[in-house]
Amino acid sequence: MTQPRDPLRYFRIEARELVEQLCQGVLELTGDAGAEAVARLLRHAHTLKGAARVVRQARLADLTHALEEILVPYRDGAEPVPPHVMADLVRRTDEMSAMVAGLDPAPAGPAVEEQQQPAPERGAGADVDELLEAVDEAHARFAPLRRQAGTVERARRTAESLAEQLRTGGTPERGATLAGALAADLTALGRRLTETVEQVERELDDIRGRAERLRLVPAATVLTALHRAVYDVAGAEGKAVRFDSHGGELRLDPHVLTQAGNALLHVVRNAVSHGVEPEAERVAAGKPPQGRVSVDVRRRGRFAAFRCRDDGRGFDLEAVRRQAERRGLVTPGAEADVRELMRLLMQGGISTSERVTGVSGRGIGLDAVRDVAERLGGDVQVRTEPGRGTEVELIVPLALVSLSGLVLQAGGVLAALPLDTVRTCVLMGGVEAEAAAAGGALAHDGRVLPFLPLNRVLAGTAPPADGSGVAVILTAGDGAIAVGADRLLGTSTLVVRPLPELAPAAAVVGGVSMDADGNPRIVLDPVGLAAAAGGPGAGPPVAAAEREGPAAMPPILVVDDSLTTRMLERSILESAGYRVDLAASAEEALERVRHRRYALFLVDVDMPGMDGFGFVEETRNDPAQREVPAILVTSRSSAEDRARGLAAGASAYIVKSEFDQEELLAHIRDLAGAPA
Repeated sequence: MTQPRDPLRYFRIEARELVEQLCQGVLELTGDAGAEAVARLLRHAHTLKGAARVVRQARLADLTHALEEILVPYRDGAEPVPPHVMADLVRRTDEMSAMVAGLDPAPAGPAVEEQQQPAPERGAGADVDELLEAVDEAHARFAPLRRQAGTVERARRTAESLAEQLRTGGTPERGATLAGALAADLTALGRRLTETVEQVERELDDIRGRAERLRLVPAATVLTALHRAVYDVAGAEGKAVRFDSHGGELRLDPHVLTQAGNALLHVVRNAVSHGVEPEAERVAAGKPPQGRVSVDVRRRGRFAAFRCRDDGRGFDLEAVRRQAERRGLVTPGAEADVRELMRLLMQGGISTSERVTGVSGRGIGLDAVRDVAERLGGDVQVRTEPGRGTEVELIVPLALVSLSGLVLQAGGVLAALPLDTVRTCVLMGGVEAEAAAAGGALAHDGRVLPFLPLNRVLAGTAPPADGSGVAVILTAGDGAIAVGADRLLGTSTLVVRPLPELAPAAAVVGGVSMDADGNPRIVLDPVGLAAAAGGPGAGPPVAAAEREGPAAMPPILVVDDSLTTRMLERSILESAGYRVDLAASAEEALERVRHRRYALFLVDVDMPGMDGFGFVEETRNDPAQREVPAILVTSRSSAEDRARGLAAGASAYIVKSEFDQEELLAHIRDLAGAPA
């Protein structure tokens, strides 16, 4: 079994980030840094040391271990780090930085494979949070005012009754006049009070919307970086390539955008390096001499789709097949499905490139894209046409998104639809509305569209038989549907949030936004509505677990806070035929095991929060997980630690400095069996 072509590709990403954190953290030790600052440095150093040992970077591991030894005496924060120790720490982190920089496979050119997408600016996040809290408090203070408005109204009615009694009971006219004046004053006061409250609430609602939008980042921030990446790689390769982008105005949560941007850097760089042909080859093929790479960003209900297309040569599927045969992943001579070849490419370790450059083969980059999709709970789809080009689409769920919405009411429930999916609205009479609901179809503009009454979806009731309504014609996927509502209430700018994981909803719900009173309002998903109506439009990405057959062997869960270790172990396991899930912490792993069955746990020991010993003990105490074998893979090599791991319930104990993939696979085959 062969190692991945570039076993350091993920280590370089992680090592640069960790060394940068170490350099910054060491400089922050000046003054009264405290125990937490030293503890944070020790965590970063330990993670880097373990990752370095996994990829056989002994010198870097030794340097990091020495850094730990220097820091340990100051971990309790009892005394500050003295200047001469600071100088030693700075010297060592400088040496580590130089060593990590020297790992670059192409130092003369742009480090395109490993360079990470810079995170969008989030420095004002705390200020925005405080602003939102202040707005919420201001909204809460208006509740008593609303109650006072009701009190004023009751006083007005009482005064009118008094005036009437005075008139009919023979009370002097002056009393009646005064009572009438009181009623008039109270009426005016109530009207002015109500108008003022509504006006201020509208203004506060606008402030809240603006403040929440500050947390969202335009997609253009990553599109600019992708353009620069295309420019750099094209220059390094001597190619002429044009970059086009669309959807930069869409504002997304910065975490989602940063993760997607990191993944797309792999895609666009490989599109230029291994997709777009040299000019002479393009001209000979009847193509324009200048290649083209485009990236567009679109919102699809509660998902965002990042699509990268190039007009290059496409994947060499025959080369993929040959490599897969050599590695024993497909049967020689057997007819391999294109989708199966795409799946193998996304597992990593297969490249159609005939040479190694700073930009690794396209198959190498796709496993990083898949990793981002898995971490965000999304999906990645690849389509290729030999000689015509390739399309890679990364689909991720949205944490927050800002959009304009059409607010409507159905069955007494308020909801909103994304305005950019609304084609038109049509008034319906009672008979027409009843017929559309009964038949599930509505004739519109010479076509018969699937019809879904929102009363049934939102309130579980039938539309009023004798009342008129409105049909909203929506774009959904590649077609259109009609949904029925009682009435339209106007448009509004919405900041849409996903529903909490513990509050699952029907597929027609895309998220929630907050109304002027701070109450959640449902935002509907046109794709989910189309599915409920039986109309066109694809549903959300199907999770890998839902695509697996019932007889498939459960996957192996790799639990490690080190990106390098996670990716290396996954590559080894998937090359051997196993399916793999990843978790970056013991807490994340425990959440995963509640929802999925696993064949084996492969667990690191030293992780932030719960350590590997604790994870193994937790699963041994769970009747549903008790029989799942666990292997500890750790930097700790002492006899005491081995004994503790076995006492916790681990089935095997592997030291990273002694890591051997054949030994690991032998343990896994013994404990979980061979892959199906």
